[in-house]
Amino acid sequence: MSKSLHSFTISTNEKQSFTNLDDYLTEALSKSGVNDGIMVVYCPHTTGAITINENADPDVKRDLKLGLDETFPNKPEYVHAEGNSDGHMKSSVVGASETLIISDGKPILGTWQSVYFCEFDGPRKRTVHVKVIEG
Repeated sequence: MSKSLHSFTISTNEKQSFTNLDDYLTEALSKSGVNDGIMVVYCPHTTGAITINENADPDVKRDLKLGLDETFPNKPEYVHAEGNSDGHMKSSVVGASETLIISDGKPILGTWQSVYFCEFDGPRKRTVHVKVIEG
């Protein structure tokens, strides 16, 4: 096993977006040399998140944005000085990490699934950490 912690930076271009991480995860897994184990994908940002969702139909990402915006609008009553309370709420609900099972050198995902970084306060430069654990 070479290296089991991998970090990468992505740049987001919109206030709210979903960036597919599959290529980054494939690279991290390849560099780790792990064939069977788990992979933890973690976002150290309070207005960003990690999720697993459909990759086949781009309308799913559009619908996720719409649903999150309607559920967590940025209200003028919020007192957080940065004006991004909606991003903090979305991040808390979606979550900071996902764990994947690694088998035969590949993450186990459903036919239509991919892993996404969720931006809720962009545009920004964001860091994502991937820990691959053999076992």
